Amino acid sequence: MTETILQIKNLTKSFSGIKALDDVQLTIKKGEVHALMGENGAGKSTFMKILIGLLSPDSGEIVFEGNTIKNSTVNEISKRGISMIHQEILIIPELTVAQNIFLGREKEILGNKSGWLNDKNITIKAAEFLSELGVDIDPNIKMKYLSVAQMQMVEIAKAVSNDATVIIMDEPTSAISDREVSALFKIIRDLKSKGVAIIYISHKMDEIFEICDTITVLRDGKYIATKSASELDKNSLIAMMVGREINNMFPEPVLEKGEIILSVKNLNKKGKFSAISFDVSAGEILGISGLMGAGRTEIAEAIYGLSPADNGTIHINGEEIKIKSPQDAVANGIGYVSEDRKRLGFIPQLSVKQNLTLASLTEHCRGIFIDNQKENVAADQMIADLKIKASGRNQKVTHLSGGNQQKVVIGKVLAASPKIIILDEPTRGIDVGAKFEIYKLINSLAAKGIAIIMISSELPEVLGMSDRIMVLSKGIQTAILSRKEATQELIMKYAVQ
Repeated sequence: MTETILQIKNLTKSFSGIKALDDVQLTIKKGEVHALMGENGAGKSTFMKILIGLLSPDSGEIVFEGNTIKNSTVNEISKRGISMIHQEILIIPELTVAQNIFLGREKEILGNKSGWLNDKNITIKAAEFLSELGVDIDPNIKMKYLSVAQMQMVEIAKAVSNDATVIIMDEPTSAISDREVSALFKIIRDLKSKGVAIIYISHKMDEIFEICDTITVLRDGKYIATKSASELDKNSLIAMMVGREINNMFPEPVLEKGEIILSVKNLNKKGKFSAISFDVSAGEILGISGLMGAGRTEIAEAIYGLSPADNGTIHINGEEIKIKSPQDAVANGIGYVSEDRKRLGFIPQLSVKQNLTLASLTEHCRGIFIDNQKENVAADQMIADLKIKASGRNQKVTHLSGGNQQKVVIGKVLAASPKIIILDEPTRGIDVGAKFEIYKLINSLAAKGIAIIMISSELPEVLGMSDRIMVLSKGIQTAILSRKEATQELIMKYAVQ
């Protein structure tokens, strides 16, 4: 199919005199999976918000199915047939799957003349859409009981149930495993065969080249190019996105390793994981890999004291320690960067400075009062050391790009001078240029003798960064592989045992 369904011409949008979008264009065809690529700050989010009616452009034209769209609301755009699946999944936890799918469109399926909603009709219709997508989820179950991956599938069902002809998917695989990605791609291919167009936003290069037909790149709010995916490879796409070549995505590993700093022996937590044993040396990066639900985050939370293990031992520098809380972990030199930086990593209302010094605030006090000058010096030094791009120390962290937010979260942990750092999905949702900066930062920490545990769902990342890789399957440790012996195929073999 080659018929154009959506065309954006010369789109421009400014905020406080600064252009977020500058003369941007995009052409989408029926039955096409079209990637929209660019670093954080490239203008992708602004572009999508305009397309779904959340923002109005300053100038430019949006033509959908031959008709120009002007001043339309989100609801009007949705009714026309453009739906968006957001990176931050928008659900009401206490409502059922069926109720979430038809939320806001209840009038379409009122069951009787009295105007009362017929839950039976909703459930039947929801089951039909889920079945059509090959998704095995009970439409009567409340959303709060679903996994993130299942919630993602419900969001797709919601878009399809709206008879969408264009579906925007923003980082749809950021919180799901490789197996669930395969299921999602099967759905995308099925939608494509029915003529539905998909605008696909992701920072994961492997996905882009597997599922997308066409790639459009934005940089600094400007349109760079549109090319067939078959014309590009990873290096040429990265060069288009960042304006320069990054020849080796993963920095050279730290070769010198010190003494064992962390030793975990026979760690168990009922229903989560069992018999977990490993060591991490000074300057070593231990990667942890496994499918969703394998117990990766649960092990990290146990070591950090967020959800302590039932039994087993943890030794630091040969001495057994008891970790009942994060305070115990910090006191023993353990730092933790959560996979959910927006919920657990920083406080959005606070500035870059306040977030950076949050975990080490007592060091910047004079008596019971904060020494602002001392805090400023510490924050400025951390901003410089980590190359955090911000307008200044007092900028709110919520206004930074994803990569710079992650640097702030890591900086906050570093301010407490840890000997061990646990990084859970350290590059989730950040662009390729920022990933490279985070990788360099991780390697520099290892070079300083910090022991690092890195959990990641991205196999190329685990393989590229880790000295050794521990593989988990259903809460069981199935292998510890050296850098030399580890391959994607071998990791997957142990991850599905």
